[in-house]
Amino acid sequence: MESTQPYRIIISGGGTGGHIYPAIAIANTLKQINQDIEILFVGARGKMEMQKVPEAGYRIEGLSITGLQRRLSLGNLLFPFKLLASILKAGGILKRFKPHVVVGFGGYASGPILYAATRRRIPTLIQEQNGYAGLANKWLAPKVKTICVAYENMERFFPKDKLVLTGNPVRAQLMEVHSLRQQALDFFNLDAHKATILVFGGSLGARTINQSLLGKLQQFREQQVQVIWQTGKLYYQEIKNKLADTDQSDLRVLEFIKEMDLAYAAADVVISRAGALSIAELCLTGKPVILVPSPNVAEDHQTKNAQALVDSQAALLIKDHEAPHKLVTEAISLVQDREKQKILSKNISKMARPQAARHIANEVLKLAS
Repeated sequence: MESTQPYRIIISGGGTGGHIYPAIAIANTLKQINQDIEILFVGARGKMEMQKVPEAGYRIEGLSITGLQRRLSLGNLLFPFKLLASILKAGGILKRFKPHVVVGFGGYASGPILYAATRRRIPTLIQEQNGYAGLANKWLAPKVKTICVAYENMERFFPKDKLVLTGNPVRAQLMEVHSLRQQALDFFNLDAHKATILVFGGSLGARTINQSLLGKLQQFREQQVQVIWQTGKLYYQEIKNKLADTDQSDLRVLEFIKEMDLAYAAADVVISRAGALSIAELCLTGKPVILVPSPNVAEDHQTKNAQALVDSQAALLIKDHEAPHKLVTEAISLVQDREKQKILSKNISKMARPQAARHIANEVLKLAS
C-alpha cells in the first residue's frame, strides 16, 4: 500500500534492542514508502532508545516511566504516580504532534502512549513479537485497532478479528549476509580455514552464556574454533579483565556488535538467547543455532519462542541451568557435524518472513487512511 500524503506517526518501543530495532525498521520502511511521513518516537527516559533512536536519525521524546520490580521496593511504591504522570505527558505529546496513528512495539513507554491514544480515539497498532503475549499488550488488546503478530495461534491471547500475521521486522542489511563472508572474515581478522562461532546474549548481555564460555575457551582453541563474542554492556569490562593474561588470537571479545550483518556472515554456528528479534534474524540468515532461553523474562516467553523452532527441527535448545556444563561441548559438536548444520539451516530458513517490515508498515498506513 503506497502513501500519497505526509502522515504523522508516533512509534514507541524500547528498553532492549528487541523492541528498538524492529521499531526503527518500521520507521525506515515507512520513510521508504513516503519520505514525507513525519515520525516521532516516544521512549522511556534513561533507557537505550534515548540513544539508539537519535543515532538512527529520528526524534524521540522521553516519559518518566519504569517497570515494576519483582520485589517490594520504593520504585514499586512510586510506580502508580509515574504511570499517571507518563499518561498525562503522553496526552500532551499527542495534542502537540496530532498523529494519525500510534504504534507500540513494547517497552515501558508503549503502555502510556497507546493508552492515551486509545482514550482520544486515535488509531493504534501493537506488534507482539513473542509467541506468548506480554501483560501490557494483553491489557491494551481490547482498545487497539490492529495487532500484528509473529506466531500462529495468537487468538489465545487476542481478539481474532484484530490479528494480522506479519512476522517480526529485522534490519534490512541482514538480507545480504550470504554474499558477505569474505568481507566479514577480513573485518574480524579471522582465519578462513577455521570454523567460527558467534556468541551473543542481547544488547545488555547474558550472564549465564558468558560464564559458560569463560572457563572453557581452551576447548575451542584445541578444536581450531574461532569465537566472536558479544559480551553485552553489563559484562564487558569484567570479562576483559579476566581474559587479560590469556591467548586471544582466536577470540574477538566485543561489548556490542554494530555490524551484525558481518557477524552473522562470518559465523558457521550461533549461540544466542531466544528473544523474538534474535530469532527473526536467525531465520532470515539461516544460521544453525543453539538457543539458551533466558529464564528471567515474563511468562518464560523465550523458552516458548525457542520451542517453536525446536519442534520444527530448526534449532537446538539448552536450558539456562544446563549451559555451564553443556553449552561449549554442544557447540563444538555442532561445528563438527556438517549434516546437522545443513538440516538446521534448511529448516530455520523456512520460518523466515523477509517482508515483515513492509507488511506492518502497510497495516500502519491502512489505519492512517
